[in-house]
Amino acid sequence: MSAPLVDRLRASLAVAPEAPPISGDLAELPAAGATPAAVLVAITDRPAPGLILTVRRDDMRTHAGQVAFPGGRIDPGEEAIAAALREADEELGLDPARAEVIAAVDPYLTVTGFAVTPVVAVIPPDLPLAPHEREVADWFEAPLAFVLDPSNQQRQSAVFAGRERRYWQIEWEGRKIWGATAAMLVNLSRRLRWS
Repeated sequence: MSAPLVDRLRASLAVAPEAPPISGDLAELPAAGATPAAVLVAITDRPAPGLILTVRRDDMRTHAGQVAFPGGRIDPGEEAIAAALREADEELGLDPARAEVIAAVDPYLTVTGFAVTPVVAVIPPDLPLAPHEREVADWFEAPLAFVLDPSNQQRQSAVFAGRERRYWQIEWEGRKIWGATAAMLVNLSRRLRWS
């Protein structure tokens, strides 16, 4: 991996964020009892780094059709980094040995009851990724600078469980990155200060 990208990410994540991280989808969501989960924030090692995202199948039980990081539940006895790497391998065939883990960052509580730990890692560009047919409909690489640019991070609202809720959304080339994935990107943008 290129030392400049890895060093830049490590240095940025070692500094406190500009603003407190968004802790979850709902202010009243309790952390106790949430299901531990982890996602891999896979950043491609290129002059203009990218970010690997998946599109979940439309028939999935949770988060159907949504753009997401590769990831899922943390198995008993497993920790977040191992879970994120395992899930990325299962969902995309991303060999864990090809990922240089930088750090696990600000956990995020979802409205569906998951406590998600994003794990930032650098991967080589142009890996031959193969989506798992039962979980992933597609995958794509979005420019890291674009998704981390606050001007591309929009606040939206919708009615959920009879109440108006606000959420983050990022649109890139006709794809909507929203909800927990977008909020985790907002948190990351506050940590990385990418430009």
